[in-house]
Amino acid sequence: MPQPTINPRTAPGFDRFVEPDQALGRLGPKIRVLKSIGWPRTAEAEFLAGWRKGDPRIPVPGTQPQDLHAEREAFLTIMRRCDTGHPIGTYLYRTAWSYAVAADMLMHIGKPRFTECSTLLYGRPDFRYRSQTRTNLDAAEAMLKMTDDLVGGYKVPPTIADMNAETFAAQLRQRIGDYFAGADVEVVIDPKLASKAAAGSRKIKVRSDALFSELDLEQLVQHEAFIHTGTVLNGKRQPLLTTLGLGAPRTTRTQEGLATFSEIINLALDITRLRRLALRVRMVKMALDGADFIEVFNGFLTGGQSEEDAYRSAERVFRGGDPKGGVCFTKDATYLEGVFTVAIFIRKALKEGRPELIPHLFAGRLTLGDVIILAPFFADGTLVNAHFMPPWARDQRRLLAMITFFNANQLFTMDTVDMDRFSLFEEEQIAASGIS
Repeated sequence: MPQPTINPRTAPGFDRFVEPDQALGRLGPKIRVLKSIGWPRTAEAEFLAGWRKGDPRIPVPGTQPQDLHAEREAFLTIMRRCDTGHPIGTYLYRTAWSYAVAADMLMHIGKPRFTECSTLLYGRPDFRYRSQTRTNLDAAEAMLKMTDDLVGGYKVPPTIADMNAETFAAQLRQRIGDYFAGADVEVVIDPKLASKAAAGSRKIKVRSDALFSELDLEQLVQHEAFIHTGTVLNGKRQPLLTTLGLGAPRTTRTQEGLATFSEIINLALDITRLRRLALRVRMVKMALDGADFIEVFNGFLTGGQSEEDAYRSAERVFRGGDPKGGVCFTKDATYLEGVFTVAIFIRKALKEGRPELIPHLFAGRLTLGDVIILAPFFADGTLVNAHFMPPWARDQRRLLAMITFFNANQLFTMDTVDMDRFSLFEEEQIAASGIS
């Protein structure tokens, strides 16, 4: 049965949300966080040249505070006009708040206030949820400890990246063509991109000088294309709350968590990338504690990254901050925290008999909290369901089977088992049988 839809301009009471939604739609795109804090590409060559000569110098990126006073005040005005007694008003209020904080952050590039705002939007590695006993940092350190021997001893061979950007882009176009049929999603090669790849609503960019592997292709399809691009496009299809297609800063944790979960469930996340995500958490904490760029670079290098990758990872941590330490960008700690919270959300939704919440995760750029408070409006047609949704999310029977298995498997501990027990067990069974 087709989902009912509501015209927000004629639905009783909903007209009061149109103006703040449209105002956010106009103002939101002016807050370009990553573009404002990006470092020049020349900084990498200069740093590595000095490093290889034994004379490393802390980079001076030259990023400057942005003049966003008028925009910040405009977001605060929107907040004051939102009816927080209604769930949609609450959603708009929270969205305006996150843009106001992001504007404040960019107004204080290089200053301690930058990091204060960053932690409001993206959290801290050492933050502990009220219902939990461990932190994101604890989980990251556990992952690194479990994988140190496997990777450090080369027992797991490294992934070979030998595909150039042109070949990679061609294969990516082929993979996503049918999925985004009619949406005009373009794959472009960008020489200025800081990361290996990035996704927007209409373009998926790959860095021109990067080398890719076959696994990179699967990761990019599942993470960037099916999640980041897909959720933006779904958000732009909404008849009300077109801000769901913006990607407000507060949605980053859920977005990166959902995208990383998509990698995991499709077996596209390898041990190297998992360690990279965990290392980011550790290094963000080090930077918060005062470590400078060279110390953080060394930390990534010691963790198994190449010189080039270690530089780019350290650069990500200090974007908008102070490379001398203490002021940094905490976004890279959100990937692990995000995937843990998304996984818990999905488990709880299935356990409590609310599987309809899972598709809502893809209907735009939402937080987990948005999914909860906006659920009634998906049910009555005010908000429309996701058009672009990855296959794994459509078949909840397989999703439930996987989650149920891994939950049950956690009942058994490995600490009391050694490898010899698998053989000794059979010997004990034979001896106990009395048959010889």
